[in-house]
Amino acid sequence: MSIQNSFPRFAAFVAFASLCGSARISAQQPLTAADYDRAVKMLSFSLNPLVSGGTVTPAWLADNRFYYRSSTAAGADWMIVDPAKRTRVPLFRAPEVAEALTRAGAGTIDPRNIPAQRAELSSDGQHVMLLIGNRRWSCEVSGGSCTAVDSAAQQAGRGRGATAAPVVVSPDGKRAAFIRNWNLWVRDVATGRETQLTTDGVANFGYATDNAGWVHSDRPILLWSPDSRRIATQQQDERNAGDMYLLDTRVGHQHLQTWKGPLPGDSIVAMIQRVIIDVDAGRIVRLQTPPDFHRAMLGDDLNMDDLIWSPDGARLAYVSTSRDHKRATVKVADAATGTVRTLFEETSPTQFESVAGWRVLWPANEIVWSSERDNWSQLYLYDLPSGKLKRQITTGAGAIQSILKLDEKARTMIVEALGRNATEDPYFRHYYKVSLDGSGWTPLTPE
Repeated sequence: MSIQNSFPRFAAFVAFASLCGSARISAQQPLTAADYDRAVKMLSFSLNPLVSGGTVTPAWLADNRFYYRSSTAAGADWMIVDPAKRTRVPLFRAPEVAEALTRAGAGTIDPRNIPAQRAELSSDGQHVMLLIGNRRWSCEVSGGSCTAVDSAAQQAGRGRGATAAPVVVSPDGKRAAFIRNWNLWVRDVATGRETQLTTDGVANFGYATDNAGWVHSDRPILLWSPDSRRIATQQQDERNAGDMYLLDTRVGHQHLQTWKGPLPGDSIVAMIQRVIIDVDAGRIVRLQTPPDFHRAMLGDDLNMDDLIWSPDGARLAYVSTSRDHKRATVKVADAATGTVRTLFEETSPTQFESVAGWRVLWPANEIVWSSERDNWSQLYLYDLPSGKLKRQITTGAGAIQSILKLDEKARTMIVEALGRNATEDPYFRHYYKVSLDGSGWTPLTPE
């Protein structure tokens, strides 16, 4: 039982304790299974299905449309919205997709409640990837056919003790990348045909592995290029790093988990060798730069938000973070040759964090960069070819939390910020529009 899996049990105890009051606890009466079952009924995963249309979590598309899951009294629908045209239609043809899923072996699917926890629309809009339980299904939005991306046979022999087959699907929805025995593979979604991309991965020196510190899983850590031809990832070297141990608490014999997890002060820590893989050619290009520490701008775990592909997949911009988080270096790699060019470096005497993230404006040869160098999270504009600062975009008290939308043609952004209104709680979130030249600061949510 992992820490994550133990949380519902702990939460059930807290819910139970709040229901039964202090008198019973002080009397130390034994808790029964019925007591815990009654407490579980008050937790979020038991109550949320009772609410219809409670929240909308949009997944935005490049053309400014978005899709989301809508809860209904009968189950759930997936909808796609075009704000400009003010239209709202189903993301896919649910009756036909339900029938195709049933034919493909997903069980009997109710078209009024397709039990997908997540959906991913392909870049061409013709396929949708549905996560149902621990399996992924690629379906035509018209409902013509569905294909299992994961299967029990394909999960077998992947190594590292996983029970599921996590994959990262290409933007066009045609291929899925996964880890097997410390190497990276891809699977053709339509045919199920598998191709091994790397061959030199060994224990604790594998490709795309998610394993350092408290995080350890079988999900591949990688980023597909927009044209679905290349994969940016890393071969992570933990062969001589120290071990982490977790002994769970359960009825009966305990279970010991062991994985690699260097500690502060260790002389040997996890290091990553960055690579770009040409999937069609089966060619591995190692970036011509020394290994990086297993770090991200926000936190220690590898984050693919630190990597940004050019639209044509020819270049990869990325951030290298030092072990102590005091230095972040922005670089650009040539995907064909592996040559790397350093653009600029951000340092901090304490710890650097790019709170609002960053963006690369490839056609304009510019970078929007987030920094707290003036004690607030602000946005800055850099020149991509030279790496020189062009101007500071945002100023004033209050932190810029995120870049929600960047319109390259209009050269404007929509940002989320905190603490910009002196009379309000500084944790209230507001949204603003601003031009890349710093002008036109406009509140969008004064209410």
